[in-house]
Amino acid sequence: MEDIALILSTTLMYSTPLIFAALGGVFSENSGIVNIGIEGMMTIGAFAGAAAGYMVGNPWIAFLVGGLAGGLFALIHAIATVSFNADHTISGVAINLLAPGVALFTSKIMFDGATMTPTIPMENKIPRPLNGVFPSGSILDTIFNAYATVFLAFILVAVVYYVLYKTKFGLRVRAVGEHPGAADTLGINVAKTRYKAVILSGILAGLGGASMSLAVVSSFRPTLISGQGYIAIAAVIFGKWRPQWSMVACLLFGFSTALSVYFGNPELPFSINENLLSMIPYIVTLVVLVLFVKSSKAPAALGNSYKKGER
Repeated sequence: MEDIALILSTTLMYSTPLIFAALGGVFSENSGIVNIGIEGMMTIGAFAGAAAGYMVGNPWIAFLVGGLAGGLFALIHAIATVSFNADHTISGVAINLLAPGVALFTSKIMFDGATMTPTIPMENKIPRPLNGVFPSGSILDTIFNAYATVFLAFILVAVVYYVLYKTKFGLRVRAVGEHPGAADTLGINVAKTRYKAVILSGILAGLGGASMSLAVVSSFRPTLISGQGYIAIAAVIFGKWRPQWSMVACLLFGFSTALSVYFGNPELPFSINENLLSMIPYIVTLVVLVLFVKSSKAPAALGNSYKKGER
């Protein structure tokens, strides 16, 4: 039971950044804008969060700074794809190249040539709201004594679901993603709606990156994200562009990471090659995409640029 509790706790910890980023992908792609750039937005969010956390000392301010950094790069993506009708995938790949470069360049300027930020003191990390609630070392303590970002991510799933399916803004986002011409005819500003959705996407991806550098670890390093953004995109596809099912996919991918961490424990009576273990989350991602990508129905206008007046 202790081993199961440890695996569940690790699953929640590693699923959280994916959930933030996947929710961002849900917003952007439901509006019709493909956001491959989530990986880069997570990276810049992780750097900005870690740098602000070290310099300011307040984890929540640092967390918000990470979200704003992701939103800034999402704005670049929106300008390219919405205003200039650039290819969505090419723009996203450019973001994925630009954001890590900016993070490393800024890190070297701020921290005397280092590509890693200094370690954030434990007291300046994201807090654990249930710390001390359960008996120390108990199964409940192992599972639920998690960082606040874990609980925030699950709350945001409900919030995003409500916004997308119960509000006028959510209806407009889904309308411009399904048939922008019809939405335009009804008086919906397609460009404005897509801008909002893409920027929200970047903010959420930045929060996901910041949750990595402020909770899961205590600093930024160049390999911190290493494919988490792409896994989040796979979660969006697996979840059929819906927030609740994307969350389930993120939990699945987080569980695969937790297994790789658990089986890498040197105290186990057997050993598995660490390179093989590190491949587990990515293998699971590929298998899920192969099995489910054909059955997932994307928004009808996903990836299609729109010029006002088109039908």
